This record gives sequence, C-alpha cells and structure tokens, in this order.
Amino acid sequence: MIVHVCGTRGSTPAPGRSYSIYGGHTSSIAVAREGRPPELILDAGTGIRLVTELLEGEPFRGSVLLSHLHWDHTHGLPFFAAGDRTDARVDVYMPAQDNDRNLAEVMSPPHFPITNDDLEGDWRFATLPEGSHEIEGYQVLARIIPHKGGRTFGYRIQADGVSVAYLSDHGPAELGSGPDGYGPYHEAALTLARDADLLIHDAQYLEEDWPKRSHFGHSTTSYAIGLAHQAGVRRLLMFHHDPGRTDDALDALSNRWAEEEGVEVIAAREGQVIDVRSVRA
Repeated sequence: MIVHVCGTRGSTPAPGRSYSIYGGHTSSIAVAREGRPPELILDAGTGIRLVTELLEGEPFRGSVLLSHLHWDHTHGLPFFAAGDRTDARVDVYMPAQDNDRNLAEVMSPPHFPITNDDLEGDWRFATLPEGSHEIEGYQVLARIIPHKGGRTFGYRIQADGVSVAYLSDHGPAELGSGPDGYGPYHEAALTLARDADLLIHDAQYLEEDWPKRSHFGHSTTSYAIGLAHQAGVRRLLMFHHDPGRTDDALDALSNRWAEEEGVEVIAAREGQVIDVRSVRA
C-alpha cells in the first residue's frame, strides 16, 4: 500500500513562503496499491487537487472517504479535475449526520455556484454506516470518534497485509481528561490504531495551546504519541497541522519527535510518499 500526502493542514489553507515545505493545502490523503493509480482518497480538502497530478492525465476512478463534512475536508471536491470529467467515476462516502444534513447543502447556491449534479463524470454520494466495508478492494473499518460539530469517522484501511489508521480530526477530551489531561485512549481510537503499520493522526495543538483550545475538538501532539504507544503503532504521521504552524516550527518539532523511542514519529509533508510495507522492513 502506498500513501501519498496531498494536503496536511487543518482548519484553513496556509499559503505563503513560510509554509512551502510542509504545505498549505488542507487534508487529503491518496492511497494506492503497488503498480496502480490511487483509487481511494481520504478526505477532500484542497489537497485533493494534487491527486490529479498523480494520475498523469488519466481520470480518477475510485472512492473518496470523508471523515466528516467540515469545509477543510470537503471544499476541494469541485476543484478535483481528475474527477470532473466525463470518463471519471467518483463514489463519495460520508458519515450520516444526526440532523440529516449533507454535503449538498454547502455545495449549492448561494454558498457555491454549482451543485453536486453539475460535476461531470459518474459521481455518487452515499452515507456510510459505522462498521466494516469493502471499498475499491480495501478492507475499511469506520468508527465514530469524538470531534466537535457533526458525526466524524476515523478509518482503518487494510490491504496486502498492511494497515493504515486515519484519525484526522479527533477530540478525545470530549470523553474526559484521560491520563494526561488531553483525553482518554478510548476504545474506538484503540481499535482503529491497534498494531497499525501507519497511524495518521490529528496533531493540531501543542501542550501550550491546550488551555485556550481544548474545546476546539482536536488533539495535542503528545496525545497522538501516547495513542501510538498504547496501540503498538510502528510509525506515526503527525497530520492536520495548525494553519499558523510554520515550516521552521515544524522542523523544530520534527527534531524533537526524532528522539521518541518505540515509535517513529514524522511530520506530514505535502508531496510525501510512504510505502507502508517499508515500515516492517
């Protein structure tokens, strides 16, 4: 399984010279099998535009799994050129919301000039129940995880004997303080991450951010590291960087994380390609 990091930011894009290394696009991860183009995309922030480049002129024919419906995870969809063409097939799956609201409400006038139906190609939008599914030949486990502002899924993707856990927006403090004050290592998170070859996890806040931002629905970097240890993860990809966290700041954090024992910790960087099998090498 090959993971392409196409968008790393949370909340809003972060353009500019100070964000050119780790990238300014919002959340999107493309997953591919060896020798095949990406057929599974995790979230559709502005980073999904980069998936078009990976396809080298070919249409996208596959599925997009949305973790939730916040802007920074959806507003790349109408700009996904490889999906907006007559020979494309795009199946978009999302968690059903308790209030029955869906993506069509924000992708329509007056919020946006076109609707889902205006996209070219064969597009299908469907809600996904919690549980196990087979999508594009991958085994997908969807579990509800706490995050403010609507039902949110974490995903576990398995294929070819390896596994990737994706908890992009995760606010465990909603369930209590936990052992360190940043939230408990709860059952859903542990189930998704258990023995994963790669854990992609929300790392929006530092410990010094926490007093003012603990109610925003995200995780601290120390929580992500703690979950990796608790779940026996081999490699942790810090993801959903705060939009104000510059390249210099992420370089400093990367140097600090490199000293972590028992799990390899790296900062997600736009354009990064990870062969998940290599984690076991």
